[in-house]
Formats: sequence, C-alpha cells, structure tokens
Amino acid sequence: MNELRGRITKDGIRIYEEADFAGMRAAGKVAAEILDAVAPLVVPGTTTGVLDDFITAEVARHGVISATIGYKGYKHASCISVNHVVCHGIPGNKLLADGDILNIDVTVIVDGWFGDTSRMYVAGALPRKAERLIEVTHESLMRGIAAVKPGNTFGDIGFAIQSYVEQNRMSVVRDFCGHGLGQVFHAPPNVLHYGRAGSGPVLEEGMFFTIEPMVNLGRPETKVLADDWTAVTRDKSLSAQYEHSVGVTATGCEIFTLSPAGKFFRTWE
Repeated sequence: MNELRGRITKDGIRIYEEADFAGMRAAGKVAAEILDAVAPLVVPGTTTGVLDDFITAEVARHGVISATIGYKGYKHASCISVNHVVCHGIPGNKLLADGDILNIDVTVIVDGWFGDTSRMYVAGALPRKAERLIEVTHESLMRGIAAVKPGNTFGDIGFAIQSYVEQNRMSVVRDFCGHGLGQVFHAPPNVLHYGRAGSGPVLEEGMFFTIEPMVNLGRPETKVLADDWTAVTRDKSLSAQYEHSVGVTATGCEIFTLSPAGKFFRTWE
C-alpha cells in the first residue's frame, strides 16, 4: 500500500484530503451492495455459515478484498450476530429460527480504501419487542450522524446516541465503539456511543470514521465467549446494531455506506 495520505491532528486523528472521499465512496458502495444482495437469503432454516459463504462469493465477484479474512486470525468475510450476540458473531452451522434478528457486518478493501458497514435483518416474522429495539438503534445512529459537522465534538455524537436510547429505556453498550478508518481498518479516534456534549476531540473536515451503536433491550454489560470473538449480553437480552462509515465535510458529513437499493433500515422489506 502507498504511504498514508493526509495530516495528523494533536489527538492522533488523520485528516484526509478532498480527493480521498472518492476512494471511500467506492469502498462503501461495494460493502453496501453486498449487504443488499444477502438480504433475500436471510430466512428461517438457513445457517449463518451459508450467509457468509454467499458474502465471500460476493466479495470475489466484485473483485475486491475482504478486510476480515485473516484479520487477527479471523476466517470469515462477515461477522453475523444473532439475537443476544452484541457483535463479532462467528458464522457457522447455527440454524436461523423464525423471529431471529441478526446483524451482518462486512468490511471490504477497494483500491486500498476500507468500507465498513453493518445492518439488521430478521428471519421470518419480526417480534414487536425486537422491532422496537431495531427502530431505536437505527434512529440513534442517524441522530449520531446528524451531530457530525466541523466544530462539534465526538462527545456530541455519543451524547446524541445515548440520550435517545436511554429515553427509550434501553441501554448503550460501552465495551465496543466506532473507529477511524480510511486507508487502514482501525485507527484513532475511538468513537464512543455515549458521552457528554462538548467533550472529546473537535471534528474537522476530512476525518473518516465509523459510527456503530450497539443497543441492548436490557443492561449494557457484555462478555466475550471462549472463542475470543463473540460478544454477548450478560443478561441475555436482545441486542441490535447499525453501522455507517462517514466522512466530515465542510458543512456536515457524507455517509459512504448508504444502501444503493434503499434497504439499509428495513432490509427485510
């Protein structure tokens, strides 16, 4: 890979150039297209392994690279987190049952740029309590994104998410966060989904990062299973997550991972 572009702020955050937005758009578009394509396969009776096999084939069809295959020994092109799994669920032989909700997370590399996104799916009929969780999680993401503009802070993003989630008597996971990206998978800053308005580094044009709130119906605590990847809610309550990759513009932000088919929120419809 070529030398990383842009300058670094005092907080260690890379500031990319206007021309770099095109690379992020291309990477985000491929990641979003793959998540659009997998939607019809999410049905009761299939397995998360079958879904990952399809995603792996889609990565190859697009002629791009999976960022997760080989990352710290991980072997799959997606993370698939079902019901009370918060994140980093490993695809396998688990059969999906009617009413299961799942987050599918995909990251691809396109010409050296990383596109990272995840969204919620449902197998079969969606239970009302799960539907409400999904609605609140999606809205919290969009409220966080609405806080992204030069002069605001990362604390403003976290506050927008946390305050909305807690108004709806749900909880924000503290153990995982969003992250900087661009020509690398994970970079400063840590993008917390909770916090105090006005705190944290100031947003500047040219920052690229993910916002990916994880919201639990119950308490926020999580634990990681013996596989060293799968994170679950300690109280076994349902969890949901949405993730976009964004870039700070002169007047606000650009979402790089919008669904070309308009399926990002209610993927199953």
